[in-house]
Amino acid sequence: MLKSLSIENYALIDSINIAFDKGLTVITGETGAGKSIILGALSLILGQRADSRHIKQGENKCLIEGLFDISSYNLKSFFKQRDWEYDETECILRREIWSNGKSRAFVNDSPVYLNDLKELGDRLIDIHSQHQNLALNDNLFQLNVVDTLAATEDELSNYEKAYTEYHSSLKELNDLLNQYQKNKEEEDYLRFQHKSLSDASLKPGEQEQLEEELEALTHSEEIKSGLFAVIAMLSEDEKSIESLLKTTKDRLQIVQNVYPKVTDLTERVRTAYIDLKDVREEASRYFEDIDFDPERQQLIEDRLSTIYGLQKKHSVTTVDELILLRDEIAVQIQNVDSLDERLSILEKETSEKRSLMLEKGRLLSNKRKNAVPEIEKQLIDRLTYLKITNSRFKCEFKEKTNPDSTGIDNLEFLFSANKNTALQPVSEVASGGEISRLMLCLKAMIAGATALPTIIFDEIDTGTSGDIADRVGTIMRQMSREMQVIAITHLPQIASKGDEHLVVYKEETQNGVNSNIKVLTNSERVEEIAQMLSGAEITLEAIENAKAILGKQSE
Repeated sequence: MLKSLSIENYALIDSINIAFDKGLTVITGETGAGKSIILGALSLILGQRADSRHIKQGENKCLIEGLFDISSYNLKSFFKQRDWEYDETECILRREIWSNGKSRAFVNDSPVYLNDLKELGDRLIDIHSQHQNLALNDNLFQLNVVDTLAATEDELSNYEKAYTEYHSSLKELNDLLNQYQKNKEEEDYLRFQHKSLSDASLKPGEQEQLEEELEALTHSEEIKSGLFAVIAMLSEDEKSIESLLKTTKDRLQIVQNVYPKVTDLTERVRTAYIDLKDVREEASRYFEDIDFDPERQQLIEDRLSTIYGLQKKHSVTTVDELILLRDEIAVQIQNVDSLDERLSILEKETSEKRSLMLEKGRLLSNKRKNAVPEIEKQLIDRLTYLKITNSRFKCEFKEKTNPDSTGIDNLEFLFSANKNTALQPVSEVASGGEISRLMLCLKAMIAGATALPTIIFDEIDTGTSGDIADRVGTIMRQMSREMQVIAITHLPQIASKGDEHLVVYKEETQNGVNSNIKVLTNSERVEEIAQMLSGAEITLEAIENAKAILGKQSE
């Protein structure tokens, strides 16, 4: 419940602090006194978007803070999910708004996102205005009303789980079908690509080997000529490098016999001689191996042309990349071949999940329909109490072609205020006053069925008077025994029902007009009710009537 509301520098308000209690609190005041301003300020800490124009003229910042008793709201998990500080008894919501358009929101002094603040606010207070009566025409709202009164929480949760699993499976199936169609369209091209790559019989490293061999074939004459010259220089005659090195080695060997210090030199020359001999022998082998072979050259050029063509076609630069691409395409073809089986399995799973969803949907629908006769009866009784004596009301169900997250039911409230008028959708036949009373009855029924948050009625009694207004007030008073009810009203019949009476008023100050609020004493309350009864001039008769009305409530 709302325990207190503090407002600073908002619209016509300098600074006020309003304490609220359990039961029914009524707020009255002349038109323009500031009742809607207080409600607007409250809306800001419930997550409504801020407007710097609401800041009191001449001020840079406004502040609104609300203290709530949340001991019976079971909000621990809500706070834990958002990593907010949690106090199981109280919660403070605060908004700060600056004239430059910036604003901040806080829960228990920790900054929070506005959407999270709004979600918390929806759990704390239900502001019911004339505008909200339009919700009665909304089919989703109607379904929520029936679900609340029918206590379908478990059935709805089971259905929502089955619905989510079915749609997840359906999405997977549709994605697979799209992929299957796409792959089928590409299958011929994939097989053509794979064949051309497979027919090429590509081998890792062959491109480098072929390019090297082609280079040798292309320059075979130049290579043979060079090798021949090397062989000749090394060993053609006695003055060849190899022969001279052998002579040098032999001379050093003789010197070494009498002068051991040249042993290292002798070894180095001997090694050089052996190396050069190996070079000459290997050059001779290469010389014999090198031979111009035009057929082999053509074969290599054709093979490289095939490789280069595939690389260009597939925008790669190596044979290894072509081999990798070939293997990837093979996997794609394999997937195409296996999609039929995968589709069959997934279609069966999706069908089974749809059947389960529909089964849970029928259980939910039956729970709703079984509760409808009692809902219709209670509502008619309450409307009769509010002087819509010949009303008829029916919850009409139709099965949805495509179930959604709310179930398989389309629900529409049908209403008639007269015996001889056919039942029609509420929005088409109910007057504004009738819709207000119908909505009030539904809220009262919901309050009796579940723990609603604090509810604020913002002048929903417009269009009613006399005995009907008195009965509207009685229903609000009854609701306040289950929850905190705050009613902003112009009617004395409703104002008299309050456990506490606040009045909003304007006063002239040195800085201009200021809105204020105060709790009325018993005598002040008599005067306020009398003024509401008689108008500007309070008559003795009005005073007596006010005392009688208030005395009747205290009996």
